[in-house]
Amino acid sequence: MFRPTLETIQISLLGTIIAVMIGFPLSLLGTNSLIVRGILNDPELLGAPVRRTLRYALYFTARGLLSLFRSIPEFVWAFMFVRAVGLGPFPGVLAIGVAYGGMLGKVYSEIFEGVNHRPLEALQSLGANKLQIFFYGWFPQALPNFVSYTLYRWECAVRASAILGLVGAGGLGQQIEISMRMFNFSEVMTILIILFSMVAAVDYISAKVRALL
Repeated sequence: MFRPTLETIQISLLGTIIAVMIGFPLSLLGTNSLIVRGILNDPELLGAPVRRTLRYALYFTARGLLSLFRSIPEFVWAFMFVRAVGLGPFPGVLAIGVAYGGMLGKVYSEIFEGVNHRPLEALQSLGANKLQIFFYGWFPQALPNFVSYTLYRWECAVRASAILGLVGAGGLGQQIEISMRMFNFSEVMTILIILFSMVAAVDYISAKVRALL
């Protein structure tokens, strides 16, 4: 079972990385106080209706994409990607990346909305530009919650990658399906024990990383 176990870990890890790559930029565009309102935008957009309209268009497009990605379960995404690119771990990676990208982007944008704006105002009063305010005031406040929720989603991805194998997306899930069709229930029990051990190990690693934040 070493190869399907390794494949499951790879699917969950690469799927989570793709989810972050999708969710993070969309969360920036989908954060109201970062794109269209607040102290960082009012001086720039005041008296500029065309620019404000474009910003709102970007904002609603990003929010719409995030809603679309997370409204379709990863199981359905996997089924569609299996039909599009064939069997194997690749459709599982894409399914987790797209579905979890919508979830991460939604939570990231809410974390951005919840930061304390007083440090941002202080940086702005000292003459910092928008990029400096983001990296020195906004992002450091959001980073611990970012890491914590991303690690939690990785834990979920480990479990999801096993389920996605039932539709041909590789990993332990595909091995479970084969073993059940062959009525080899002792092998199924072994796979479930391996899956439990994997989830417990990921949970332990996540707890250690969160404790360092």
